[in-house]
Amino acid sequence: MLKNKIFWSASILGLVLDQVSKLLIIQKFPVTQKSFPLLEGIFHLTYATNTGAAFSVFQGGVNWLKWLSLIVSLGLISLAYWGPQQKRYEQLGYGLILAGALGNGLDRFVWGHVIDFLDFRLIRFPIFNLADVCINLGIFSLLLGILSETPRKKDLSKK
Repeated sequence: MLKNKIFWSASILGLVLDQVSKLLIIQKFPVTQKSFPLLEGIFHLTYATNTGAAFSVFQGGVNWLKWLSLIVSLGLISLAYWGPQQKRYEQLGYGLILAGALGNGLDRFVWGHVIDFLDFRLIRFPIFNLADVCINLGIFSLLLGILSETPRKKDLSKK
């Protein structure tokens, strides 16, 4: 029986949504149009490529970043498969991080860059994609789980 089912479900669903959304952007985005406003001045679809990491840091580092994403992915898969049964928030967090690492890693291996398209202009946020969303939600899930854990009570009878 497969353990850590939330992990596997989150990683597969996140990866599929990320890759399908990027494929749709590649296939359907008008070549002559740089950006398509969904809410003018607030939220646009903007087709962009990124050879770096989040917020365009490490520009041109696609070669080592693709291998880093592969190593992180293999580590998370190993943890879920061979490691202990994880708590729900850990499964969700690690699964979403895996989805993001695989999604952006696949882009780097296949296209030589990451495909970004979510453009929040209201707050002048860097253009990003669903893999980035998965990574951030995964980190948030892990932090939320850590913060919500109740501290163990000390056994006062041993004193």
